[in-house]
Amino acid sequence: MNHKSTLFWESYWEEKSEKTPDHASVSAWAFGANPDHLLDLVQQGKKTATCSGYLFYEKEQEPLPKPGQYAVILDSQEEPKAIIEITQVDIMPMNEVPESFAKAEGEGDLSYDYWYKEHEEFFTEALKPYGLTFKEDMLLVCERFKLVYSAS
Repeated sequence: MNHKSTLFWESYWEEKSEKTPDHASVSAWAFGANPDHLLDLVQQGKKTATCSGYLFYEKEQEPLPKPGQYAVILDSQEEPKAIIEITQVDIMPMNEVPESFAKAEGEGDLSYDYWYKEHEEFFTEALKPYGLTFKEDMLLVCERFKLVYSAS
């Protein structure tokens, strides 16, 4: 986490008049294709889920997210704007993601068809640098979360 994200995280706990939990796991990141729009959906309470390709965690040697972890959400300028807490993590093939999850991602018209089309396009591009092609059964890491703090 950068310095601004660390200060944002610490000020959240100070505002709550609580000590930052020693056991809390926190990271800082921005949403993929359109960080400011997706951040706005989170702040409005419309976006309560997100997903990523499982293989990206493998390739980048990143640990998988777990319930109870926090994330400082950054805007496109890498400014901290919100804090979420991960409440559920499921790993499943993309073509088995339920409609309820697609709707919880809060994007477009909230339909499964919109979600699938947008994610197929996103993953097709994201896989290219690895020399890989999109497959409808690629494994996804599907996270549900709750907004615990917003700067606006």
